[in-house]
Amino acid sequence: MPEKLHKVYLSLGTNLGDKEDNLNEAIKKIGQMVGDVVRQSSFLETEPWGFESDNRFLNACILVLTDLSAHELLEMTQAIEQEMGRKEKSHNGIYHDRLIDIDILLYDDITLDEPDLKIPHPHMKERDFVMKPLMEILPTKDGRESKKDKK
Repeated sequence: MPEKLHKVYLSLGTNLGDKEDNLNEAIKKIGQMVGDVVRQSSFLETEPWGFESDNRFLNACILVLTDLSAHELLEMTQAIEQEMGRKEKSHNGIYHDRLIDIDILLYDDITLDEPDLKIPHPHMKERDFVMKPLMEILPTKDGRESKKDKK
């Protein structure tokens, strides 16, 4: 019998290199290594958040169906970041330019508060660059799908 598929919302961001290619490559790798990408927001250009940089960001959110556990998902998204050239994650609120950043926003309806993984993402509601693309793909409160379909 197949594993239960979990509904996972991920946020992606990049502010180095060919940003559109970076997002498309990350989404492709997520589709290959994590699960089926069933919804994708438009790409949103934004200012850096939490640090100074001359490089604007390109952000998106996706909905993925996966059989991975939350911790397996974290390991896989970090592996994709490293494979794409991400050198280090932000630590202690110190942010910097990055080729790709993949954050787990929501994983089914679970709540986790562990040192390495917090779900829902603790800062997502403070960040327009997360909430705007997320609202494009998040079902409405009555359970109907929002206006955007997978690209």
